[in-house]
Amino acid sequence: MASGIKELHFDDLNVSVTVDNVSTVIPAGPIPADSGDSLYLSNLDDMIGARVFTPTVYFFRSINSNCDKKSVGKVLSDALANVLIPYYPFSGRLRETKNRKLEIFFGPNQGVLMVEAHTDMSINDLGCLEIPNPAWTPLIYRFPNEAAYKVIDMPLVIAQVTTFSCGGFSLGLRLCHCIVDGLGAMQFVGAWAATARSGAIVTIPKPCWEREVFKPRKPPVVKFPHVEFMRIDDGSSLTATLWEAKPVQKCYKISQDFQVQLKQLAQPDDGQGCTNFDVLAAHIWRSWVKALNVRPLDYELRLTFSVNARQKLSNPPLKEGFYGNVVCLACATSSVSQLVEGQLSAIAQLVREARQNVTEEYVRSTIDYIEVDRPMRLEFAGKLTITQWTRFSIYECADFGWGLPIYAGPIDLTPTPQVCVILPDGEASPSRSIVVCICLSEAAASKFRECLFEIPLTTIL
Repeated sequence: MASGIKELHFDDLNVSVTVDNVSTVIPAGPIPADSGDSLYLSNLDDMIGARVFTPTVYFFRSINSNCDKKSVGKVLSDALANVLIPYYPFSGRLRETKNRKLEIFFGPNQGVLMVEAHTDMSINDLGCLEIPNPAWTPLIYRFPNEAAYKVIDMPLVIAQVTTFSCGGFSLGLRLCHCIVDGLGAMQFVGAWAATARSGAIVTIPKPCWEREVFKPRKPPVVKFPHVEFMRIDDGSSLTATLWEAKPVQKCYKISQDFQVQLKQLAQPDDGQGCTNFDVLAAHIWRSWVKALNVRPLDYELRLTFSVNARQKLSNPPLKEGFYGNVVCLACATSSVSQLVEGQLSAIAQLVREARQNVTEEYVRSTIDYIEVDRPMRLEFAGKLTITQWTRFSIYECADFGWGLPIYAGPIDLTPTPQVCVILPDGEASPSRSIVVCICLSEAAASKFRECLFEIPLTTIL
């Protein structure tokens, strides 16, 4: 057993929350949009995978036990109203136009949603604050009878401030992915937090909309097959195994030493090297497929992951402060037998090649592909998607005046059991450990743990 990996367990809780107030927050001053105006969204904003809200929760301990719950809500609400002036698109709504293309429109009585709530629990009652816990769901607001994946005509920011009996509080946040990617979300939250701390609008960098830079070419030019979007017959046991059984969420803390050793052991033979992500993604993918005992062995599986394309764009380069979606889905493919029987170095090479394939031309081809054949449903056949939150300053950007959060991240992976999330260790830990969260059938959990731990790490003690 590798001592560089530790399985983490979340507490079984019943979090009871009372909602005290639900209000609409509108920009605190004039914005450059009138009722009836609209804003263009790019095809990167309008990918089917972006038509979701990304739920995130932040926990803060009070700097004193007499923290006034009304003051927390007012500080955050006032700062939000201020930051909505430069980030005014968040105050609009989404609607579909021709070809089911999304755009933002502005109308009366819009704005974003702020919910104030309280619980009789203390922060300490929540137990482990290192990993997501599905029991925290009441800390993030959902409308009664809200349909899954609904984004049309919804507030684009939904925030819930829940105060705890100890004086601490949580901020449950849902941002519409169509407006921001992960880095864009951190830019928005960072501006909101800095504004809360200062009492005046702080936007560094200045937010840039300009989604028109990603308009499709005329005529569209699709130069790649874009297997990441392809509709594939689900001829394997993978999806049925996960969705028919009740999936369980498992989390593992992986030390920096383990990551270094794994990278050394899994370098491809071509001498071109691999990143930590390439190797770790390969190891997770192979362990997951082995644990789920996927059949048939000749079935072609897909691993998808987002690649930040900001630094790849030169024609034209993006302006500083652009906060829209600038990610492309990279896709590695392999047969089941190649995954479970092949060398880890060969799988890492597949991941590296998929990552390197995301060039500026690949970005433009993705935009044109969506224009020609807009996918309208998520494809799960034979697929695992890995999302890397370690790239984001999720802790550092979220100091609203009460210090850094003690936990910042998602709450529950089980609604999308073919997604793996890689998180930074809690409280912006200097240890550079990471936390891997993944969903499995209960029957496969012990096998996954065995596969994850089975790399020989003789130097880790």
